[in-house]
Amino acid sequence: MTNDISRILRLEVPLIVQIAERRMPLSEVTALTHGSIIELPKQISEDLDVLVNNTLIGSGRAVKVGENFGVRMTQVGPLKDRVVAMGDG
Repeated sequence: MTNDISRILRLEVPLIVQIAERRMPLSEVTALTHGSIIELPKQISEDLDVLVNNTLIGSGRAVKVGENFGVRMTQVGPLKDRVVAMGDG
């Protein structure tokens, strides 16, 4: 059984860091061009949502990791909820 759990824990799942979500009229979407800016309904200081299989599991702040972006987790949901999220895909 320990070997089975070890295999399961190595599985990769889709992890999404969501900045914000916004609805736009189709006319505005079709008018987007290179260089367009889309204003989002979220303050830059607000936490970002962290999702697994499109299920919220926590939140965090954007950080720079070398030349890449990262997320420093500020809140993580209960382990049971995170495990359930992994099976929702």
